[in-house]
Amino acid sequence: MSSIDVLLWSVLPYFAISSFTIGLMWRFKYDKFNWTTRSSQLYEGKLLRIAGPLFHLGLFAVIGGHIVGLLVPQSFTDSLGLSHEAYHLGAISMGGAAGVATLLGIGLLIYRRRTTAMVFVETTKNDKGMYIFLVATLLAGSAATLSSAGIIGKEHNYRETVAPWVRSILTFRPDGELIMASPLAFRIHAITAMVLFVVWPFTRLVHSLSAPIGYLFRPSIVYRTRDVRSSAGNRRSRQGWERVKY
Repeated sequence: MSSIDVLLWSVLPYFAISSFTIGLMWRFKYDKFNWTTRSSQLYEGKLLRIAGPLFHLGLFAVIGGHIVGLLVPQSFTDSLGLSHEAYHLGAISMGGAAGVATLLGIGLLIYRRRTTAMVFVETTKNDKGMYIFLVATLLAGSAATLSSAGIIGKEHNYRETVAPWVRSILTFRPDGELIMASPLAFRIHAITAMVLFVVWPFTRLVHSLSAPIGYLFRPSIVYRTRDVRSSAGNRRSRQGWERVKY
């Protein structure tokens, strides 16, 4: 392996993981009030109702497929009696459908952002950069899927090269030679994904790691009128909260 290969496949992954983790911690501590999607639904909603679910549901399926495909060894599915051909067919069909939905959704979202004046005005340089990295990763992933199916070049079993490389990174025993044995489309996808993880904490993508769990357990909000005419008896209404007895 050359020094560039070592940097790409043994150093860059840990730099991406560190940037992702430390960046999220820094963002949450010092910039939590900007931890938001900056929703533009008020400006345009018709196209968003189609593009939003397409992109988000498709992306969730893509992420789920990556988790299974990269972290579950082939030996485990073989032990369950699931042949490589059956697994490959399911991965290609479901992954392909999820990829198409995600690309269609992100395409519509970009079209909406570019053609709706108010939405475009609210688009920052940070947002534009984020879209570039995100779309590049999705396109590279689609090319890798086509390569895996043999539509581009020869059919390739990424579970023998890319997946073991990812697991070697997570177990702190990086083996860059594994991914170097994969087609170019997979290596480009890996690089764009790592760059995306580097910039992730500093973009609006941070909202994907938030869930309104606290909303389910928050106390009820008590609404009271301030109309003097509807106050009980002749008591004059006053501003502020009043004690509530349960």
